[in-house]
Amino acid sequence: MLDINKATTSPNDPEGHMFGLEHWSPLFAKRQAEAEGIFLDDEHWAIINYLRDRYREHGDAKNAREILNELEEKFTDGRGRGVLYQLFPGGPVSQASRIAGLPLPPHSSDPSFGSVE
Repeated sequence: MLDINKATTSPNDPEGHMFGLEHWSPLFAKRQAEAEGIFLDDEHWAIINYLRDRYREHGDAKNAREILNELEEKFTDGRGRGVLYQLFPGGPVSQASRIAGLPLPPHSSDPSFGSVE
């Protein structure tokens, strides 16, 4: 089992993801989410806790798609992926990972694609 409280100690990467997993707390998650315009409810917390438990048990995923598929299977009750994007409009993997204080899995975001805004 991976001890997520014994990672590196640098505060954040340029996108705001924590390097030092030991600095995470529910208060950090609440503040990070509010800074991103999200007010956490039970559905958000279920996903955040799932991601942290998953990381603790398995470490990094092979890619973001693997996590997205798991989240869809476990948390949408057949309603589709859009439910996850309603909860985390910045991306159910990247934004939820950031709020959960976890490093991004490979291929979560690619800044070379630019913006749709």
